[in-house]
Amino acid sequence: MQISSGDEASKCGDAMHTKIYAGTLFDSEKCELIKHRVISVSANVDFSDARNIDLRSKTVLPGFVDCHVHFFLHPYSETSWEDQNTRESLVERTIRATVHARETLMAGYTAVRDLGTEGAGDADVLFRKCVSGPNPLIPGPRYFCANRAIVTTGSYGPRNRLYPNRAGVEGKTGAEAADGVDECIKVVRRQVGAGADWIKLYADYRFRAEMTQVSPQTASESLDTFNTDELHAIVQTAHKLGVKVAAHTDGKSSWEGLISPDSSYQVDSVEHGHSVGESSFFRRSPDDYVARDTGIRQPTVWIPTLSVYYTLGKDTPMWKQAASTFTRAIKASDLNVKIACGGDTGTFAHGDNSLEMKLMVHLGADWKTVLRWGTLGGWECIRSMRWEGQKGKERLAKIHELREDARVVGDNEVPFGAVKQGFAADIIATDGDLTQDFERAVDKGSIVFVMKGGRVYKRDGQTP
Repeated sequence: MQISSGDEASKCGDAMHTKIYAGTLFDSEKCELIKHRVISVSANVDFSDARNIDLRSKTVLPGFVDCHVHFFLHPYSETSWEDQNTRESLVERTIRATVHARETLMAGYTAVRDLGTEGAGDADVLFRKCVSGPNPLIPGPRYFCANRAIVTTGSYGPRNRLYPNRAGVEGKTGAEAADGVDECIKVVRRQVGAGADWIKLYADYRFRAEMTQVSPQTASESLDTFNTDELHAIVQTAHKLGVKVAAHTDGKSSWEGLISPDSSYQVDSVEHGHSVGESSFFRRSPDDYVARDTGIRQPTVWIPTLSVYYTLGKDTPMWKQAASTFTRAIKASDLNVKIACGGDTGTFAHGDNSLEMKLMVHLGADWKTVLRWGTLGGWECIRSMRWEGQKGKERLAKIHELREDARVVGDNEVPFGAVKQGFAADIIATDGDLTQDFERAVDKGSIVFVMKGGRVYKRDGQTP
């Protein structure tokens, strides 16, 4: 799907194009609002057979991107993580995932990255087929998946209370264990071969969680999981296969190695990082990020996941620490990571994804910058490695003439996150005022129009 924009309807092409009349348009590249634009979408609109879409009283934006969701989880306030893993069938969890996909799309999120099925095995790779293509089986966002998170033996759950030395409960494990270089290489190769868009690893976790009854502080402490050789094996194997890597970390001890261009295991995104040290937000020289054959092409993207900390307890030390870390980061003049939005959605309700952007602004981030993080910045994070490095830059520079069709390159290979020529027609609109009440404007209740890939899924607040 192709998009062009102009000041007059006459610039919008022929009758084969659908015209969207935008009262205000958010430019995610320049981080500015532009008045009175007409957007021409080279796609058929099947909602009421409309060729002209009047959004002159609305603010039009690129579709939002959530870089950290779990479609196969629902809020822990409803059912604990452990019970979801051990007491809910795969059928139930998959049906829930279809509901979550729809709720997410209708909230204005046209693309997500799912960072682990949490006990649902390979369901995400198979689920992706159902929400992709020009005629998906169910409505949902573009879906990038990471299959099973990779952990070390003994570090993850669910815990077997009756047989503590056994992995999981009745064969159910929340992630996939790998120990030693050979196993790490093997599991990455298997997951990539199975169709994963991303590889996710746990760089640290609450390894000694079973000490809760006798030493709560010990049980709650995150400890490094993989050694450096294992981390190197995971990251380098994934990159050689053309797949990016995300790392769960609280940021206490593993952060530097995961984001450093000098490290052999620099990852593409770090998740959480609420305990990042005071000195860890200083930028290196841009020359330090020179592309390597199998390395990172740019600074690592940080997904703060403020929402999960806030939801699990806004009066807890962990939320206060996460808020403090984020506030320090946005005040740093030389930030050594990029930022994108992802709430760990699924631990709280799907459809409430915008909580992450709301919290960022509440903590002092500029709302225009946050909108960039939640749109174009999201694509820059979750896009494939084919868009990175020098070849990626050359490809993006020619996007106006490439006219890459999703039917040819696939749903997850088209560019999105900006309303501009050559990008996918992932477009939403709010009836709220971003300048006066940002929180209301990005809330799901204010999203009155949703288009993904040129197809309208919501109009005038109504769904077909």
